[in-house]
Amino acid sequence: MTDAATIGGGTGTPGGAVLFGRYAYPPNELGYCGPDAHDQLLEQVAANADDGALRSLVRGFEGAWPYLELIAGAAEISDPLDARVVQAYWVGNGLLERVGPMALGRSLDDRFRGRVGRRAFDRLVNAVPAGALPHHSFHVFGVYPWLGLLRGGRVDEPLRVLDRCRIRWGQVVEIIDGAQARVMSRPLTWDGRRLELAARREESAMLSLAGRGLSGRLRPGDWCSLHWDWICDRLDLRRLSALRHYTLSQLEVVNAQPFPAPAVVLA
Repeated sequence: MTDAATIGGGTGTPGGAVLFGRYAYPPNELGYCGPDAHDQLLEQVAANADDGALRSLVRGFEGAWPYLELIAGAAEISDPLDARVVQAYWVGNGLLERVGPMALGRSLDDRFRGRVGRRAFDRLVNAVPAGALPHHSFHVFGVYPWLGLLRGGRVDEPLRVLDRCRIRWGQVVEIIDGAQARVMSRPLTWDGRRLELAARREESAMLSLAGRGLSGRLRPGDWCSLHWDWICDRLDLRRLSALRHYTLSQLEVVNAQPFPAPAVVLA
């Protein structure tokens, strides 16, 4: 056991494609989204290699890419992989507020109306004027259940899938051999009507695989972001506050709907 871990994951401020890869790798490793290239993705993210090859690879994440384009367009940023845009989608920042409800509604219409059916789509778009934003948490809580929440045969554990799919925050308790960490985080709960966050509990998370990791240096006491079974990044207080704020705001938007999307798979 160690007090700190320095693992593959690059140093300094990552470029936008590397930052995207930090959050996209965990579901990609599981085969849930993106191209079949998780070894390459981890290798380049761990090496902080924000180059043309990585940028081409991450464009293959068809679920997230349109959100990046939407955020970048609203902010008049030419590159959807600008680090500010990537941060807005996965963690949250002020760029999300620049995307108006009409633009978000049109984007959802273009992408999902023909795939989820009229009734499901109508319930989805009801959340847009109520405060939905192109944040990953809205995609998880408001969109993802309509699109086949239980990919991979996870029919018996939809709440766990929702919880692991969202970007969550936690505080590192212990680093174990540089490859795993014990983290205190707040899981999702479901009371039959609303998704909420429960009290903190301990979980184990991956830091590295064969010496290659996503998050860079971490110490006990650090705050971090998690996606599926991995720690993705170290969070300073500003980004921690943003992730909390946007997660809770999008939870409230979805919970306030007459027929919230999670109820379809959790009830």
